[in-house]
Amino acid sequence: MNKPMFQEFMKSSLGPERVQQTVETYRHLHSERSGGDVDARKANYAKMVNHYYDMVTDFYEYGWGQSFHFAPRHRRESFEASLARYEMFIALRLGLKPGMKAIDIGCGVGGPMRAIARFSGARVVGLNNNDYQVQRARRHNEEAGLAHLCEVMKGDFMNLPAEDNTFDAAYEIEATCHAPDRVRCFSEIRRVLKPGGLFAGYEWALTDKYDPNNAEHRDIKKGIEEGTGLPDLAYIPDILKAFEQAGFEIVSSHDHAHTADPETPWWDALVGKWYTPTGFPRTPAGRWMTNRILKSLETFKVAPSGATEVSSMLNYGADALVRGGQTGIFTPMLFHLVRKPG
Repeated sequence: MNKPMFQEFMKSSLGPERVQQTVETYRHLHSERSGGDVDARKANYAKMVNHYYDMVTDFYEYGWGQSFHFAPRHRRESFEASLARYEMFIALRLGLKPGMKAIDIGCGVGGPMRAIARFSGARVVGLNNNDYQVQRARRHNEEAGLAHLCEVMKGDFMNLPAEDNTFDAAYEIEATCHAPDRVRCFSEIRRVLKPGGLFAGYEWALTDKYDPNNAEHRDIKKGIEEGTGLPDLAYIPDILKAFEQAGFEIVSSHDHAHTADPETPWWDALVGKWYTPTGFPRTPAGRWMTNRILKSLETFKVAPSGATEVSSMLNYGADALVRGGQTGIFTPMLFHLVRKPG
């Protein structure tokens, strides 16, 4: 954990003096003692998600890179290569090419947007409702020399700031799981697509192995939601039904969690490897060391107060994701390809 990273963190939309306050506000939305149930999280989803990404964006970039998602990985394939392949698969299924215009719903800091634009030659507009991530994405676009193909639009995917029939295609990568109402979110995406336009992406979902009467399963679900800024997780059939209720035709759907090599499941990157520079920070020892360093940096005012708690929250979410994958009750890669009729 290095000082430049926290110099960036302290320039974020939060400011160092507000990190602890934001952590506490976010925690309350996930605490039943503080009135933080599913309805409260859905009613305050924009505030909750913005607080979450204000807190974690720099941690994500430090430990994960600029593409905030998972990917099925093959044996001897690097983590970075698996992310890129996963993103290019989206571009291929959408048939993106020069002259087309696509919207990236919930673009993060724009890693997938830049990869897809570079690979396909299509123009990509990234949508993001978090000021700090919008700022980061625009800067990364300029630095990558892709500002002519990539732009970032500030806005909410529940009320897209775009005219009807604007885009040739749309995609999301593990983003619409933050929506409080998927039917409304998907309806907005359908609205801005041209007739016949395709919408592809990867959704987070509960599988048919999830048992709501199982205490361990409920604990895993709670950990994923709190550790990753979600209002609520939904079952696969409910998500597919939401597409149809929003007016889409389902072309195909598939859980890509089953396409990875058994030796490299999608949660493998969260487990970490002690013998690699990028994997060690994600091992138990690496997490412990990171938290100790963070605590010292907080003490000497290099890192803002609350940074250690943010790191612990991310570790809590990571552990729940691993357990969700190992038990088979959760997948972060329900692929969907749907079409707007016309």
